[in-house]
Amino acid sequence: MKRRLGRGMLAALLVLGVLWAALTVSAPREAAAVALRQATALRIDVGPEPGGEAVTLDADLYLPNGRGQAPAVVLAHGFGGSKSDSRRDASRLAALGYVVLAYTSRGFATSGGRVHLIDPTYEVADASRVLDTLARQPRVLLDGRNDPRVALVGTSYGGALALMGAAADPRVDSVVATATWNDLASAFFPSFTATSSGAVLGPYKQLWGANFLLGSMGTASPGAAGCGRFDNTTCRLFVAAAESGVASPELRKVLHRNSPRPTLRQIKAPVYLIQGMGDTLFGIDQSEATADALRAAGTPVAVRWINGGHDTAPSKTGPSAAERTQVEQSVDRWLAGTLRGAGRSSALPQGIPTFAYAVAPRRGQSVAPTYDESREDSRRDMTLPLTGREGTIVNPPGGVPAAITTIPGGDALAGLAPTYSLAALPGQHLAFDTSPTTQSITIAGSPSVRVAVTSTGREVTLFASLWQVQGNSARLLRPLVAPVRVAATPGQESVVTVDLPPASYQLAKGTTLRILLSATDSGFRGSNQTRVDTIHLAQPDITLPVTDGTALTTPALLDREARWIGGLALLALLAVAGWAFVARRVRSRRETDESANDPDEMIRVDGLRKTYGDGHHAVDGVTWSARRGQVVGLLGPNGAGKTTTLRMAVGLIHPDAGETRILGRRVQPGDPVLSHVGALIEGPGFVPHLTGRANLHAYWAATGRPSSEAGFDEALDVAALGGALDRPVKSYSHGMKQRLGIAQAMLGRPELLILDEPTNGLDPPQIAALRPILQRYAATGRTVVVSSHLLAEVEQTCSHVVVMHAGKVLVAGAVSDLGVAGDRHLEEVFLETIAGAAGLTSRPDEDPEARGERLRQVRAR
Repeated sequence: MKRRLGRGMLAALLVLGVLWAALTVSAPREAAAVALRQATALRIDVGPEPGGEAVTLDADLYLPNGRGQAPAVVLAHGFGGSKSDSRRDASRLAALGYVVLAYTSRGFATSGGRVHLIDPTYEVADASRVLDTLARQPRVLLDGRNDPRVALVGTSYGGALALMGAAADPRVDSVVATATWNDLASAFFPSFTATSSGAVLGPYKQLWGANFLLGSMGTASPGAAGCGRFDNTTCRLFVAAAESGVASPELRKVLHRNSPRPTLRQIKAPVYLIQGMGDTLFGIDQSEATADALRAAGTPVAVRWINGGHDTAPSKTGPSAAERTQVEQSVDRWLAGTLRGAGRSSALPQGIPTFAYAVAPRRGQSVAPTYDESREDSRRDMTLPLTGREGTIVNPPGGVPAAITTIPGGDALAGLAPTYSLAALPGQHLAFDTSPTTQSITIAGSPSVRVAVTSTGREVTLFASLWQVQGNSARLLRPLVAPVRVAATPGQESVVTVDLPPASYQLAKGTTLRILLSATDSGFRGSNQTRVDTIHLAQPDITLPVTDGTALTTPALLDREARWIGGLALLALLAVAGWAFVARRVRSRRETDESANDPDEMIRVDGLRKTYGDGHHAVDGVTWSARRGQVVGLLGPNGAGKTTTLRMAVGLIHPDAGETRILGRRVQPGDPVLSHVGALIEGPGFVPHLTGRANLHAYWAATGRPSSEAGFDEALDVAALGGALDRPVKSYSHGMKQRLGIAQAMLGRPELLILDEPTNGLDPPQIAALRPILQRYAATGRTVVVSSHLLAEVEQTCSHVVVMHAGKVLVAGAVSDLGVAGDRHLEEVFLETIAGAAGLTSRPDEDPEARGERLRQVRAR
């Protein structure tokens, strides 16, 4: 049967290959591999450092094919990068016929000087020296003496440099700025209120600030104040803000000066702004502020919102490969339209809309659609009623524990993905829900809500996020949070308009939205002062900026040329899948029928074997079983293989041989049968700043099962933590964490309960209290498996025992069958069994004292 099924799976894979080929014919592909070109290295002398130190920039020049003159493109890298980051794009653009100059900014890699954070006197002035260098290249097309036809293109740090360089140097003919800032002060100290416009600074974005500073401190040298190649004055101001959470007037001045915002009116070249909607560093609000200023100045500007951002990976919430290709192609169209004409034009290049936005791809889509929303009549405001009573939230002493809504670099930390229970901490949040939508809608912009706040403090900081409610659960629509800072008079009501994070959101008919307001957020340095805020809706609805864009791309998987191939492949796939499904059902039914002969057998471990790389046999052919109503003790000295066996039994690690069956089903990692198992193996793991109660609720919410099935009251009785349940887990002793871990394993009253050293850290009264709990639990027809070295406790608790030594099972059976009777205790039986396995057999003439000493040599530790 296995051989036939294997052939079926091979056939399915072949069909999948044909189907994949059909899909990739029509779906937009990742840009083809670029042949990297040989570049000419350049050294560009620029202005000196404040102390007179000479500075030279490291650059590479890429030439197009042929001998004629061509427009030029300057590529600027992101913070901490170098010219090498631009190599692929430089090669691609050179192949398209441009002269490309990629350079390493001042203070990075092999360029000289220090990092001044896009200071007009240094980095911006350097960009003009780079243009001077281009103007001297014989292959560069000139519009006049020392005036190259040139575009500045950059991402993040390089994007700000491109904007500020175009403002400072009128020779720039085109700008492409991706994922960059408008104003560094509002980026690192944001406040999302309708009236702030960056004038009111919010809380410090501490997690991104830490990443930013650490990225510049890695090359610290004596006397550099720990700032590496970062300009010492700017670095010290940032460090002070990180330590206090407040931007000093000096830092504000630096951040405003080193930003595009004050220079945007000087830009005459057309600007293409590309910004990610999952960017928690420089969000959509930054590009919108830049676009508004450029439009007000009469500068041609196009805006494109894409999925992803600084802290998202392409394979997850970032742009798909197809979307990245589309963006790359749009940049190519932009450069062709702005550099290859007769001269600078006020019209946008053909095929580039004034505003375009992507939406998050749905299941089954190879690429998320992108929409053109250039028509004025495509936008309108819609209001939805909100429900939710007045409530009180508390900013805890010291600002901890803090809610977790977003995590910079979250896609790289997939296991730490925030959930609603982590974002909505007890006592720290308030939620308002909309009525269900009556039609499908697309939001593009910032939803807003008006709330009234009465606080005990003189300053209120709230964190707003947008969720979609589905049954008993809620999911964050985009990984974004909007901090709001409001000046307050204690005891007096303040009304504020809260702007939710701007992005595009597609909502199906019947969608319910939730606006979550929290007193804390781990991504920001909030107030350390204890504060109580009473909040209610000042206006009982939410305003949604709804749009009806025209699709620029479609999510269709197959085009006309490939439909017949895909159709045939799909039919073949369905046929093979149907055959495999039937075969699997037949096998599953046979396996179930076999296991039905013994319906009371809860778990069977059969021939498990695990060998590590050094040749050590941690588990060597272990076999045992446990039935309903039994409390089975897994005994053995340290290194016997008990924990490794349990880890294999529940699918945490793969055995080299053997299998485990639970309820007659063979266990595989993630198998649905594991939902019948509660386990505590190798100690409990909790979110330290959450309370014990909140940890249990968060764990259960992650299962997706209704809270009514959890049995929280019984679990809390087992934990017996009293008032400590509402204290952060980080304040717990080891024994308290152990009791909470046992309670967590018992949530949902699983049919099989597996506890690895459950009494570790418990005091004698707590051990005594646990014993009847486990016995009563098994008496209900469930099964308990306990690994332990406390033999007296096992003897009083367990009905059955499995003795392990050196990765093998020496003996297994009921406690009474092992010779435990009268004055002969389990410890003696256990030690004799282990001694026999170690070759320390009894001698007839051995006196009892010598025998006891010999047995103590193998006592479990």
